[in-house]
Amino acid sequence: MKRPSAPSTELSDVALLLNVDAVDGVVTGVSSDNREIEPGDLFIAIRGATVHAARFAADAVKAGAAAVLTDAEGAQIAGELGVPVLVVDDPARVAGLVASSCLGRPAESLTSFAVTGTNGKTSTAYMIDDILTKLGARTGLIGTVEVRIAGETVPAALTTPQPVDLQQMLALLVERGGSHLVMETSSHALAQGRTRPIRFDVAGFTNLTQDHLDYHKTFEEYYRAKATLFDEEHSSRGVIIVDDEWGRRLFEETKALRPDAVVSLSVAGNDADWQVMATDREITAGGAGGHFTVEGPGGRLETFTALPGDFNIANAALAAVMVIESGTDVDTLSEVLKDSGISPQVPGRMQVVGQRPYTVVDFAHNTDALVKAMVAVRGKGSGKLIVLTGAAGDRDRGKRPMMAAAVAQYADMAVITDDDPHSEDPAKIRREMIAGIPQGFSYVEIGDREKAITDTVLGAAPDDIILIAGRGHETIQDVAGTAVAIDDRVVARRALARRMEEE
Repeated sequence: MKRPSAPSTELSDVALLLNVDAVDGVVTGVSSDNREIEPGDLFIAIRGATVHAARFAADAVKAGAAAVLTDAEGAQIAGELGVPVLVVDDPARVAGLVASSCLGRPAESLTSFAVTGTNGKTSTAYMIDDILTKLGARTGLIGTVEVRIAGETVPAALTTPQPVDLQQMLALLVERGGSHLVMETSSHALAQGRTRPIRFDVAGFTNLTQDHLDYHKTFEEYYRAKATLFDEEHSSRGVIIVDDEWGRRLFEETKALRPDAVVSLSVAGNDADWQVMATDREITAGGAGGHFTVEGPGGRLETFTALPGDFNIANAALAAVMVIESGTDVDTLSEVLKDSGISPQVPGRMQVVGQRPYTVVDFAHNTDALVKAMVAVRGKGSGKLIVLTGAAGDRDRGKRPMMAAAVAQYADMAVITDDDPHSEDPAKIRREMIAGIPQGFSYVEIGDREKAITDTVLGAAPDDIILIAGRGHETIQDVAGTAVAIDDRVVARRALARRMEEE
């Protein structure tokens, strides 16, 4: 994706913004990656997990960097560069602010939406984008699966990009005539301040369940990271689903501080500003989706989604209410959604890849998401529910036995396989999952994921249901630092085709 054009920015203005000593000079762009420096750039040198980027400051200057922004340690590492060096305490925390300033504050020209929560972020973001597009908006979509800027799409490296990259994407969206931004905001990104200084017009909350405790250490820390999206600095308005204890707490705490800036939403009949009622399930030939009604202070909306599972009704309702809370009239929205509903194609999210056996690929990689996916597909066939799942290495170990125990509770058979082992021993990860399976429950252990999917599809009965969980849209598996190409959807379709040939 090309870089946006940038106006000339006086370094004295950057210094004033950061409250540091003024320096002379002009920059015409910004980058935090020395490999992407263009002549005239401000190079922001940040300490990484293992290396301080200031080690590459001289390379950046050789490539044309006109100035460097770093911390005291970075300035010492970089030494004499022959260009102005601005020193701040924490360059990572101000990178977005500086990039925004150098790129003309692009977020201020966009109506912006942010979605956070453990599960449902991707689907909800796609649904908001779907609604806005039908309303005639020119959108940008940034999330786990991809970055889509006014028609151009590239794979996503992170759920929420690094600050400088994010601001460049926003500037490019504005440059191309974009009007609306839809983003997933991860807890990691919020904790690290990656979205600053964006103040989203509407923020949405899906749910909170165990995940990412390898990073946040405690559930309270995980919650607090999510909650920052709903403070005065990060959003103008919030829509919060209050169907779990964390959503209720978040709504109550936000309401106490900003009573006119937040509304609640419930799909489970809890007390809320906006109420959702499913009126007709299984509206498609494949038995997926449902009609639902959303009613609240802005009016009443009747629509549908073709995506399977009650949780997708919740996602669709959240998307609709967020658009309404941004100022869209309910009657206008009803007319736009009358025939098409809210049914975007979301790669690797409850994606049906075959009918006999009914085979679904989903990104579910924690207990709550896995349970919701199993409940959603349980009735799609008269045979057994077979769930293929694994767990990522170097991540929250506590959820491994919990996920396997959930499969034993909701399914008829488990296939325990590898996800992304990363640096961990794959067999050890599988053992930790299997520890959660009660004695007597039917399971098989097949480490090789491609073989596991193929054997499961070929061995299932026509009326069985197969849920392939954990990786969804992902196409690269990290095994001890080696990138292994594998797409669950492609492997499953190949096995289904082979099955048809052999019948």
